[in-house]
Amino acid sequence: MLTVAFSVHDLTSIRFAYSPLREVSTGVHALRTPAGRVLHLPWFKQVGARLGGELAPLLDLVPGGPYIPDFLCPVPTSPLPDLAGELAMLRATPHEIIRADLDRMADETPGSLTGCAMELYRDPAAGLDRLAAAIEAYWRLAMAPHWPRMRTLLEGDLLHRARRLAELGPAGVFADLHPAIRWEGRTLYLERRPAEWSRTLNGEGLLLAPSVFVWPDFLYRTGSPGQVAITYPVRAIATLWERGAAPAPGALAAVVGRSRALLLGELDAPASTTDLSRRTGLASASVSEQLTLLLSAGLVTKHRVGRSVLYVRTPRAQGLLDG
Repeated sequence: MLTVAFSVHDLTSIRFAYSPLREVSTGVHALRTPAGRVLHLPWFKQVGARLGGELAPLLDLVPGGPYIPDFLCPVPTSPLPDLAGELAMLRATPHEIIRADLDRMADETPGSLTGCAMELYRDPAAGLDRLAAAIEAYWRLAMAPHWPRMRTLLEGDLLHRARRLAELGPAGVFADLHPAIRWEGRTLYLERRPAEWSRTLNGEGLLLAPSVFVWPDFLYRTGSPGQVAITYPVRAIATLWERGAAPAPGALAAVVGRSRALLLGELDAPASTTDLSRRTGLASASVSEQLTLLLSAGLVTKHRVGRSVLYVRTPRAQGLLDG
């Protein structure tokens, strides 16, 4: 079992950020290992047939083994990074780190250091340029059409975790992060992970990164220099590929109206006006109007996260739904 022990300072140095480059690498890994990832089947069907030879510099680095090279998942420097900024970090990766990560990949997945991965090992400078171009091509093909809804889920998770940390401390954050992660005292326990990667923090803090494609597993970065990072499944992942309207709670609809009841039913996780319109089939203008009424009645709250305004139902609304 892997453990991460926290100093008193590190308890106050937990931060949250999502990462487009993490979604790229975990998305490729999901495509390589689709078994047990039935929630992403709609995306697999759309994307799988489109993958071409120009993506080889990326695909060869994620052969489907247990390890994704750490340099493909740089630690974000802000909570809401963009792909361009992360690609700049990737291009600046020291060559010795690239080779060390590729050595580990070869150890954990024998025979994987071939093709473009071997070319990157031999000539990191040229290989990084090819890799960045392949990532940009993959993003246009597989990620960009779906990124707005993915980003809504990720930003909503950041909001939820930050509130849990403020209200309940680390125990509240880790309570439902993943079934194989538990918190006791000042130590985080990662079950079914090798003990040799255990680490005692000395002021570095911890990054928690929600991810769409890491589900149903999680990733960790403890052995590399710098901040420890855990990539965990984003909340409400089951809603990502949903289409059409969800049924409205009948009794509540009779009181507050069908549209408002429908929206309250969707707001168990933070969502934007655009995302609610897509999921319910209501026009954006109608969603905005109904949310304003629900906000005035104290049934929803709103929070700005980056460029998005996210809504979530309040405990008062939850009581109505439960009743």
